[in-house]
Amino acid sequence: MKTHGPVKTHKKETDIQNLGKCARPSPIPRGYVSKTDRVVIDVDHSKLSALVKQKKEIPSFEKAGPRKRIHFDPKTLNCAIVTCGGLCPGLNDVIRAIVLELRHGYGVEKIMGARHGLQGFIPKYGRDFMELTPKSVDGIQNKGGSILGSSRGAQNIDEIVDTLERKNIQALFMIGGDGSLKAADKIGEASEKRGLNTAVVGIPKTIDNDINMTSRSFGFDTAVEISTQAVKAAHNEATGYPNGIGLVKLMGRDSGFIAATAAIAQQDVNFVLIPEVDFDIQGPHGLLSALSKRLESRGHAVIVAAEGAGQNLFKTETNRFDESGNPRKNDIGLFLKEAISDHFAKKKIAATVKYIDPSYIIRSLPANANDSAFCGLLGRDAAHAAMSGKTRLIIGSWNDRFVHIPIQMAIKEKKQVAPMGKLWLSAMESTGQGALKNRII
Repeated sequence: MKTHGPVKTHKKETDIQNLGKCARPSPIPRGYVSKTDRVVIDVDHSKLSALVKQKKEIPSFEKAGPRKRIHFDPKTLNCAIVTCGGLCPGLNDVIRAIVLELRHGYGVEKIMGARHGLQGFIPKYGRDFMELTPKSVDGIQNKGGSILGSSRGAQNIDEIVDTLERKNIQALFMIGGDGSLKAADKIGEASEKRGLNTAVVGIPKTIDNDINMTSRSFGFDTAVEISTQAVKAAHNEATGYPNGIGLVKLMGRDSGFIAATAAIAQQDVNFVLIPEVDFDIQGPHGLLSALSKRLESRGHAVIVAAEGAGQNLFKTETNRFDESGNPRKNDIGLFLKEAISDHFAKKKIAATVKYIDPSYIIRSLPANANDSAFCGLLGRDAAHAAMSGKTRLIIGSWNDRFVHIPIQMAIKEKKQVAPMGKLWLSAMESTGQGALKNRII
């Protein structure tokens, strides 16, 4: 069914596109969010006070949740859900929450799941859609991975929209990371150009917690919890041998949130390395020198490195990209293992390096209780947003509230650990490692 496309009422960067009027009363009986319910972006009181005194508008996000009136007729609405990119704890929880809210909250009966990511919309792959019902999603929150499967790599946007049009899909829920959200925005734009009455709602999925303008992404809490188990194992290995060194590589291609948080949560870490902060490996103040001093004083050490850390130590970039177009990083874990072993061998010091990489174990596990509850709230608010005709947005967490964030705003840049922020400074204090730089500017 075609309309004239989304209403163009954009005035601010935080404004959300709407497909049209919301003429139908919502079957949701309570908890409505009004147009004036907003969540302030910057909570710095001095800045807020200045804006109030100057009588300027305070930047804020639209609050997520059910609206009193909705855009779509639940009886005729066709919905589709797709999971894209790498696996992450909580995918099944989000799928289940969307399905249950659409069915039980709104009475939507036609919900499909696209198999193996965006390939599910491309005819040449021959992927059949999966019917999603309360019965088919029963208990899936206890399983890792995604019942829909996933895939990486770009697909033809026009072909995807062709499938949306052919199957009369008017609400598309895309669960994915940075690349998937960019694709979601392009799908929304292409649907708009065709005049389709299609809502595209993104649920940000990044175990690294690096989506811009979101306080937290699902899977992160589980990743930190399991990472601390790896740190405990590394510590036990390190203390079990003379000059024992436990080396743990954790996820974090461009952002070191998991590594830094795990180091604070499990304070057996002596050195934590993240992509945002370069370090030297050689020299009087480099990692190897600091590590030698640690072994002399305590006889063991634990190192945690995010996968994207230390790229400044490599002579050349890999010049390789994964299927989603992300640059492949040089392997810092194997590099450190070799460099540390060579360093102590040259000094004729017997040292044992135990290397642990739990990445794929973590990615494919079910979500822990905290993440599972978080996913349930995200999924339900995604359903509310779609039913009220909102499009080209993500559901995000900001200042302990769930909000609507325009996709363009979310994909503008990646969120990273601030080198002078509380998280990194706390990690530095916890480890006592110092700057690990030979020349401090």
